[in-house]
Order: sequence, then structure tokens, then C-alpha cells
Amino acid sequence: MSLFLLENEEEEEELKSCISRESMRQLYEMRHNNILCDAVIKLQDNTNFNVHRNILGACSPFFRALFTTPLNKSNDNEAAGDSGIVIKGIRAPIMEQIINYAYLRECQIDVTNVHELFTCADYCGILGLMQRCIDFLTKILMPKNCIGIMLFGKALACEKLYQNARMYVLRNFVEISSESDEIIQLQFEEFINVIADELLNVKDEETVWDCCLRWLDHNPQERQRHVTQLLRAVRLGLLNTNYFNERVKDNPYVVANEEAKPIIIETLTFLYDLDVMNTDASDEVRTPAIAMPRLPHEVIFAIGGWSEGAPQSFIETYDTRADRWVRVYEEDPAGPRAYHGTAVIGFKIYCIGGFDGIEYFNTCRCFDGVTKEWHEIAPMHCKRCYVSVATCDNFIYAMGGYDGSNRQNTVERYDVRTNQWTMMPPMHAQRSDASACCLDGKIYITGGFNGQECLNTSEVLDPATNLWTVLPPMLQRRSGVSCVAHRGKIYVIGGFNGLSRMKSGERFDPETGTWTQIREMYHARSNFGLEIIDDMIFAIGGFNGVVTISHAECYVPETNEWLEATDMSIIRSALTANVVYGLPNVRDYIHKNRDKLMEERRQRIFANSYTNSDFFDLDDVVEENEEE
Repeated sequence: MSLFLLENEEEEEELKSCISRESMRQLYEMRHNNILCDAVIKLQDNTNFNVHRNILGACSPFFRALFTTPLNKSNDNEAAGDSGIVIKGIRAPIMEQIINYAYLRECQIDVTNVHELFTCADYCGILGLMQRCIDFLTKILMPKNCIGIMLFGKALACEKLYQNARMYVLRNFVEISSESDEIIQLQFEEFINVIADELLNVKDEETVWDCCLRWLDHNPQERQRHVTQLLRAVRLGLLNTNYFNERVKDNPYVVANEEAKPIIIETLTFLYDLDVMNTDASDEVRTPAIAMPRLPHEVIFAIGGWSEGAPQSFIETYDTRADRWVRVYEEDPAGPRAYHGTAVIGFKIYCIGGFDGIEYFNTCRCFDGVTKEWHEIAPMHCKRCYVSVATCDNFIYAMGGYDGSNRQNTVERYDVRTNQWTMMPPMHAQRSDASACCLDGKIYITGGFNGQECLNTSEVLDPATNLWTVLPPMLQRRSGVSCVAHRGKIYVIGGFNGLSRMKSGERFDPETGTWTQIREMYHARSNFGLEIIDDMIFAIGGFNGVVTISHAECYVPETNEWLEATDMSIIRSALTANVVYGLPNVRDYIHKNRDKLMEERRQRIFANSYTNSDFFDLDDVVEENEEE
């Protein structure tokens, strides 16, 4: 694997502002022909490089010092002559790349030379070349090499590379913990720093303890003395009770360690107290450290929608680790919208089209998840309510919809770099209330309503050819449907078939061109949010044919089952749901009082106990809790 790196935009602009690229090319050619060169770099293998002192000196404080500071007389430099500098420890191919960078800001970086090139760039103080190496190493991070790159960054005291690689380890820990041989070779201090981190991206703590056992098994005689610290790093209170009894409490490493017994007793007490929680206790129950949820790496944003007969600007985020919805108060100052589309690029959420109860929008808004600011972007060519939106290769596609008069088959694409919409080839069918997603560089759109009937058709756009292809029909007609791409398949769920709202779902396999039915949801719904988080498909809100709902549930493809999740704070349909990954300010969007999660759970159990009581009114209890 290799990567030919030219200067980034800032470096290019900086270079243009001081000297033309053509001039640097001429100087580079003069160096090769030894024209006006005033220094010679000599390596230990007797390779010589004719150079211009000013060029290398301007690029590197190391070379500047060599060329401007009187050198201590040594046999090496005396032999080199007045204009010659002997440099030890750098091989000729690496020096060639360093000189290329000094003259042209170009270098050839690949997996065979990046570590050596980085080390030498660091030694010579060439910050730009170091950044190139950091960028390259960051791009090639994968489960099998990320820990080695992390330790390399630490050895060179390169905090940026170290943190880039470490964040990759935390984010992809589940895969790394089972596949990487590097992780079990980590020294104890580095290993426990990883597994104890609150940003460790695991949906269950079983994964963390299993990794600890792998690490212990690699060198049990030396490592078993660390069992107590490992137990404290794992959130034992979040483990399944049976798993804890079988895999932790009775584990030979734990049984043989006397210092581990208080931790085991504390966890057992906590786990079994949960099963028989005293709901009428007067003291507030605090969440202990052994049960404190970690922080999520990804957050679902549920934006806008229709509730109580009006459009909403309400925003909530879902904290998967705490299983809580959190209100976000930075609502769009331009006003509410429903039946819109949304797309995520980086940390920004783009709201496309929609309806406010009066006007059908062609306007589009953008929310920056880091700055929490809203701003207007270029409007679409067409008004689009019930629009289908998908992101592919950092372009946003807006398809179909209703403009207040007609259902549309038109398509347009937004380029975030130019802030421009461009018309694309139209679809074969007019579609509003359809749903779209991207898989393997292609845009799939499913179902919808054409003005006369709900559709069971779907089609796919290949942006490489700009051609739409009709797919085999779905098993059922679906308008107000939602779809997502997951693990190479398209999941199409819920919707309205012309008679009733549906619980059913189906899955399309692009390789076989076939549709397969999946298990039904608990709740029928149309015009709802659908997103993937923790490898599960979350269905959020919607309209069940009678009332608008706040219910959320998640589908597990491995087991083909739906699980109940925590309801949103308000009922709404015609909303959108999007996942934003890796927000640097993720704490702004998660449940703040994590130490009170157990008390909240106790209060819910306490409140629910009144539902079967003849002596209390549940509405009074709820109002009481809300006032508190």
C-alpha cells in the first residue's frame, strides 16, 4: 500500500503566497544538476546529496543549525570538507524523501517507510512532513495495527498520533478485543488505561471482561497479580447476573485472589438488590461506580416532526449507554418543520425541505453539532415535503416529495463544498412518503405514494453512471415507510399499505435481488424515524393509525427479534432520526446525572406499582414527580 501525498490546501496556499511552484521545480532541477548548490550531505553509505542551504535551512531547524552554527571539528566533517555535512543514522531513500519535501512539499509515503520517515522527520524537526506521516498512519488504522501505531506515537512523544490511534482503539474495541494479538501483548498500565476509559465503546461489559481473560491467559504467572485492578476497571454492575456468577465470581484467577473478594461481594449485593429493589426506601439511591454507564461514541438526533396537530422544532438525543432521551434546547430559530429529510456529514445535520402546516419548503437548514448553531444553506430547485434524503460520498440526494400540488419524480444533489444543488436524472416513478438510503455507493429508494396508490416498487441510482434501475417489487405496499442499509442489506420497515399502518418489515439482498420478510415490530407505525446504533436498528415514534406515538424499539438482525427501548419525551410522527459519530462534545448530548440513574429506575418501579393499586391515582404520582 502506498500513498503519494501532495501538499494540503493550506500548505499549497502558503507556498503560492511566497514563491511559485514553478520556481521550486526549477530549484529542484538545479539541485539534481548541481547548479548553484552550496552544500553536500554525506551519508554513512557514502551517498552524497547536493543541496541549497537556504532551502533545507528554511524547512528544518536541524539543517538550519547545521549550516549556520560553527561545528565542532570532527574527523567526519573534516573529511567532508567545508561544504560537506556528514549525517549518521538516516538512510539514502529516507533522505531523498526529506529533500523532496523540502523543495517540493512532495513525498512518497507507504507502509514500508512511514515509521522510519516519521522518526527522521521528527529528528530533523520537519513539522509538515511529520503531519503527513500522522495523516497516513491515521488513514491506515485497522484493528490489527492500531495498537502498534498507538505505541509508536507514544514512543515518539507524538500526542496527536497517540490520541488518534487510542481513540480508534476505544471506538473499535469490540472487534479489536477478539481479533487483535497486539492487545494481549500490552503492558498492564496501557491495557488497564484502555479498558477503564469511560469512552470505551462497548454495549455490554461482557466484552471487556472476556478481553481481560485473554490478556491474563497470555502470561498468567506474571499477570494474575493484577486481577483486582482489572475487576475495578470493568463495570461489573452492568454484567448479566448469570454471566457474573459463571464467568467472573467462579473464575480461577478471581477465586485465587483474596483481594478480589470484597469486589465480588459488593457486586453480588448490587446485582441482587436490583432484583429485589426496595421501592419505598426514603433515601435516594445513587449509581455506584461498578454500574456507571460509559459514554457513547454515537448519538441519535431526533429532529422536528408533527405532534398534537402542529409541526415541532423539538430535538432529542438518545444516549444508548444510559438508555435515556435528552432534550436539546438549541432548536432551529427559523421555526419548526415536519415531513422533512435530514442527512449527516461530519458533525453537521442538514435539514431538507418539509412542511410547517402552511408552507411547503424548498429551504434547507444546517445544525452544527459542535458549535450548536443553525444556519441557512442554498435552497433546492423544488419544494419538497415528504421528501426522501440520503447521503453518498459526501453528497446529499433529495428525491421526490410533494410540492403542494404534485408528487414528484425529480432528484437533486447538494454539494457541501460549493453550497449548490444540481438536478440529477429523475426516478422512474413519482414518489412522496418514500424512504432512501445508501449502500455500496448506490442510492436505494423504496415505496412511497404516487398520488393514486401506495407503492411496492423500489429503484436504485448508480451515481457513477447516473442511471436509475428498477428493482424487484417489495412484498408489500408501503407509504410513510423507513429504510436503512445494514451489513450489505436494505431493511424496509413499517409504513401504510393503503388500509392500515404496519408492523411488518422486509429485507432486500442486492446480490440475489430478493426480498425476505423479517419479524414484525411491537408497534405499527408510519412516518417514523429509523436509524442504526450499536448494530441494532431503532424505530422511533410515528403514527399507528389511531394516535401519534413516542414508542421506540430496536431490531437485532442476528436474532431476528425486536426489543423495547425507552420512549421519547414527546409523541411525534413525521420526524427524522440521524446518528452523529465521534462528537468531541458528546457530553452535551447525553444524560447528565448518570449518578442518579438507579434512583430514576427506582422511581419508575415505584410509580408503576401504583398502577395496580386502588388507593393511588397514577396521574397524581406522575405530576408529583414532574414537580420535583
